[in-house]
Amino acid sequence: MEQEAAETLVQAAGSDGSNPKGPDESEAVNRARKLLFRRMLVGIRDGRFFLGNFHCIDKQGNIILQDAVEYRSTRRSSPSPMEQRFLGLILVPSSCRVSCHVGCSVEEQLSLLSF
Repeated sequence: MEQEAAETLVQAAGSDGSNPKGPDESEAVNRARKLLFRRMLVGIRDGRFFLGNFHCIDKQGNIILQDAVEYRSTRRSSPSPMEQRFLGLILVPSSCRVSCHVGCSVEEQLSLLSF
């Protein structure tokens, strides 16, 4: 459920902006506000994951995470141990992102999905 909420937000933020004051934009802004400062896990195409606090998203769908930690596999074989390093503030381009999960309770997940 949290992935659906995050992906819906990303799709709404990635709109072309032809109606800048329309109801879709206000809904996207409300969804973004609900996600602010929540823990978010973002996976990218090369197999790495970033865990950090959601800070913002732009119209292109790029996500900025605060206090981010990078997790990557140290070997190609599965299961392999994960190596981690602290990165701080990072931008995850929408072109690289393959998954997006938000950490919250079931009740909060349902409220993020309902509008």
